[in-house]
Amino acid sequence: MKAFVVLSMCPVLFSCNALLSNALDTITTNQSIRDGENLLSAGGTFELGFFSAGNPPKRYLGIWYKKITTTTIVWVANRVAPLADASGTLRITSHGSLVLLNGNGSDIWSSNSTILVRNPVAQLLDSGNLVVRDADGSDPNNVLWQSFDYPTDTFLAGMKIGWNRTSGFNRYLTSWKSIDDPSPGNFTYQIDPNGYPQLLLKQGSDIKFRSGPWNGLRWSGTPNLNPNPYYRYEFVLNEEEMYYRYELLNSSVITRKLLMPNGMVQRFTWIDRTHGWTLYLTAPIDQCDNYASCGVYGTCRVDTSPVCRCLKGFVPRFSQEWDILDWSNGCVRRNPLDCEKDIFVKYSWVKLPDTRSSWFNESMNLQECKVVCMKNCSCMAYSNLDIRNGGSGCLLWFSELIDIREYNNYGQDLYIRMAASESALLPSPQKKHKLVMGLAVSFGSAFLILVLIICVRQCKKKKMEIPEDNCENQKKDLELPLFDLSTVALATSYFSTDNKLGEGGFGPVYKGVLRGGQEIAVKMLSRNSRQGLHEFKNEVLYVSKLQHRNLVKLLGCCIEEENILIYEFMPNGSLDSFLFDPTQREQLDWSACFNIINGIARGLLYLHQDSRLRIIHRDVKASNVLLDYEMNPKLSDFGLAKSFTGNETQANTNRVVGTYGYMSPEYALDGVFSTKSDVFSYGVLVLEIVSRKRNRGFHHPDHDHNLLGHAWRLFTEGRSMQLLDQLVANSCSTSEALRSIHIGLLCVQRCPDDRPSMSTVVMMLGSDIELPLPKEPGFFNERNLLQENTSQSQPNEMTMTVLYAR
Repeated sequence: MKAFVVLSMCPVLFSCNALLSNALDTITTNQSIRDGENLLSAGGTFELGFFSAGNPPKRYLGIWYKKITTTTIVWVANRVAPLADASGTLRITSHGSLVLLNGNGSDIWSSNSTILVRNPVAQLLDSGNLVVRDADGSDPNNVLWQSFDYPTDTFLAGMKIGWNRTSGFNRYLTSWKSIDDPSPGNFTYQIDPNGYPQLLLKQGSDIKFRSGPWNGLRWSGTPNLNPNPYYRYEFVLNEEEMYYRYELLNSSVITRKLLMPNGMVQRFTWIDRTHGWTLYLTAPIDQCDNYASCGVYGTCRVDTSPVCRCLKGFVPRFSQEWDILDWSNGCVRRNPLDCEKDIFVKYSWVKLPDTRSSWFNESMNLQECKVVCMKNCSCMAYSNLDIRNGGSGCLLWFSELIDIREYNNYGQDLYIRMAASESALLPSPQKKHKLVMGLAVSFGSAFLILVLIICVRQCKKKKMEIPEDNCENQKKDLELPLFDLSTVALATSYFSTDNKLGEGGFGPVYKGVLRGGQEIAVKMLSRNSRQGLHEFKNEVLYVSKLQHRNLVKLLGCCIEEENILIYEFMPNGSLDSFLFDPTQREQLDWSACFNIINGIARGLLYLHQDSRLRIIHRDVKASNVLLDYEMNPKLSDFGLAKSFTGNETQANTNRVVGTYGYMSPEYALDGVFSTKSDVFSYGVLVLEIVSRKRNRGFHHPDHDHNLLGHAWRLFTEGRSMQLLDQLVANSCSTSEALRSIHIGLLCVQRCPDDRPSMSTVVMMLGSDIELPLPKEPGFFNERNLLQENTSQSQPNEMTMTVLYAR
């Protein structure tokens, strides 16, 4: 699913009451919540109270995020019976029922729960769930009523969408009527229990979008709903329940799924105060997501024109309608069925058809499924129920097949009943054998030719020989688009000095423009470079597998005579040019600085925890942070990076590489590196950003400490604001600046175990939680320590990376 527009509830539409100083998360039968008073969940994540919406404004009881600057309502109690004024009162009765009273004392909304308990209380949880429970009960999880059972338009983590099959109770989303009117709208999002369950988006009684059946990993028609480190999706189907939910695996993530008033289902993720809610997923996404857009036995493919065609073996029911692009009546079989002689034709990479008239069995295999379908003349198709581990379970269709779409590299196999005369659609064993042999010979020949060409180009006239590498292995490692040398040369005006952006330990960097107008940065490995083919491969290997907004994007590479990397162009260059260049530093105010501090933290968190590989950058510094058009930071230069697998947390090296001033003590002195090494470098960078001073080469008339020691002294003396550069001090938020310094000092502590993880850093930057006191930083007397170190015989090779402008 792709993101189209970001639509969130605008704060001007709602006026939410401020939290009372004595707000609690629970009310009893002796307490009430009046308009102007709120409940706050124990962790401060959610707040319950009254808010205004609509024109003219009306009052509603609702729940919203407390810590998010943009007021975001996630649940509304009285959406069909708003209050005309601020006279509302919420209370809980002795029978365990929540009631909302107006100024006349009349009930306008009630939870309608009448459960006899001794001491009923209502509590707002940190999940956003408002629950009623027995305070005297031994089990705090024994919930008597909960708002999660009555969702409005928002699907939160831990909430269930689906049915209690015993009682027939159904939980589903209903859209707001409009963006500022919480009353029920025209759209619903719910699980349909008929046949094999699937999610349906409906406008009234009309289906607008269908998710497809659950295939063990995701809904069949939602290819982007892949397992990831942030969420765990779950579909449960047993005798008692049928529901779908998701859980957060990363507590720092704030996300919600929303049924919009226009009928779009969208997932938003909160980034920070600058970026706000960012659209992550949306449905429906294109024309082929519209329900039954190609009719029965029609298939939709979004990358063809027209998008609709009949499945193989089928023809348009009314060809004249198809000629005018009216596909609503679909297709019919080219040849009629003859039950006992019918065959089954395999169609691959499809979204499975509507399952409302289907039958399923979880224990059968695919062959057993085929036998059952063959014996029943009404069975039109069969498929595996679960695609995991080679496939299992049986799903049968007993009506015309509708709402099918095709994907290029996603989907499932569907076996459709066809007349025996359509046997040409089945490859015979001989045809299949010849096809396989032909493909094998063709691909084999093409592969050998490609390898030979690459090897000849790479090895011919090569001045830098690396004995342990060979061309075939090099080609295997470079999983990126390959650019011709002529294309790169033309884009950079043949590597003109006018296009040169700078030069570092890797080699020169040039600006280029491709024929289509795309700006690129071209990084060429110098033959005299201290970094070699290993670092080149390293950068390709890691960066090509990484996708994050705070990591620079690698577009491709070139290995014709020269080793070249092609990146997206970062127009504002590197961070160090803004921090330490007197002519540019005025362009970087505190808002931009804090955004950069947050962005680098999120990029490192992705490397350490959320990427497919656990990657240690090993060279985090100001010159390796690039800035885009909007001054958003992107980490670059992964030539020195290392990856961990499994449960590895640290490693040792005999070749210490990096940059003095940013290296952690355990790495610089003992060659031990871990994610905490990057945390140390990040802490140094944070202190450099707020002070506009380099850690290495820092001098102060009152002492001989480096920047870390200076920041530590000011912190212990309660004078941290004196660390700020004057330009920063004039534009900064004092609380954010002091918090950044505090976090920076926590990151540069001497002992790695004392430093926070990057996930903790991201959380500390985005919240007001109390921070622990930092201990003395590493290299507190750095100059003396390094002077002593360099006077001794060193077994390790120390490689210092030169700072350069990009």
